[in-house]
Amino acid sequence: MVSLKRPALALAAVAYALLAACNDMLPTPADPPPLQGAAIGGDFTLTAEDGQPVSFSDFDGKYRTIYFGYAFCPDACPTDNQRAMAGLKLFEREFPQRGAMVQPLFVSIDPARDTPEVLREFTDNFHPRLIGMTGPDEVLKGVVKDYAGTYSQVPTSNADGYLMDHPLITYLMGPDGKPIAFLPTDQGPEAVAAELEKWVH
Repeated sequence: MVSLKRPALALAAVAYALLAACNDMLPTPADPPPLQGAAIGGDFTLTAEDGQPVSFSDFDGKYRTIYFGYAFCPDACPTDNQRAMAGLKLFEREFPQRGAMVQPLFVSIDPARDTPEVLREFTDNFHPRLIGMTGPDEVLKGVVKDYAGTYSQVPTSNADGYLMDHPLITYLMGPDGKPIAFLPTDQGPEAVAAELEKWVH
């Protein structure tokens, strides 16, 4: 009997070790979203790059990325949007179904210069699904304030006459419209894709 029990005990030990190893590889519960409970966000209606009204709530049920900038921005806006949208493309390639759950949005805070045509040309540079939109200054100021930001004109001596001081943030909002996280565009597309992978399910 002893000779029979020893192999059984050895097999049990091996099975236990394998189970422990498998448990180590199981995903652990995600931490709460870093912006959970933050007073950021809200519905709004602006004019899309096709000239039609568009509301934030039109995309309820989808994750949304949103960036406040302007097409004439000389550096930050093109860089931030390139990295954010390149990160989204990486995420879409790795996880097509989850990537399709993300709707990227670009809100221009420079309505005087960012016509629908200008916005369409700007957004097409970064992602085929990126939607540009803008609206009256008095409406935009309220929208940006709801997202815990401000913006203002900065006069310059160049031909354009001014630049815009604005938040350098790409927000990730959930299907319920609530804030989840800031996308780390300063760390590059791979970091953006990793952040999307963490929260978009």
